[in-house]
Amino acid sequence: MRTIAQIIFENENGELLLYLRDNKPGIPFPLHWDLIGGHVEEGETPEQALVREVKEELDIDLKEFKFFRKYDCFDGDAYPNIKYIYTGNINLPIDQITLLEGDHPGFFGRDKIPQLKFANILKRIVMDYLKENE
Repeated sequence: MRTIAQIIFENENGELLLYLRDNKPGIPFPLHWDLIGGHVEEGETPEQALVREVKEELDIDLKEFKFFRKYDCFDGDAYPNIKYIYTGNINLPIDQITLLEGDHPGFFGRDKIPQLKFANILKRIVMDYLKENE
């Protein structure tokens, strides 16, 4: 069972930061929207992995974030995993966000989220977050 740590970033306008996954052969969910984050490596806590992944993917030193919810994913993903989802604020214009992994980032208002094509079960996770933070 793999463990994943991801973050739902929200800006001051209530928009969520997502990134479009690459369109590469063999990659799960190509050209689907995803949250920043990734796999927890051996010896890491989910929090440590989250900080490392945000640095690797956005070159941002993540200092403040909150735990949102844990999801046990036994289907709907490339492999069974446990997702630790966190939340945080990001107040940078999209042109100042440097995505180091993936195709490109984007900010989306709450009204656009339901129409997006998300990787694995992330639409459910993001919708849970939006419902809880109305």
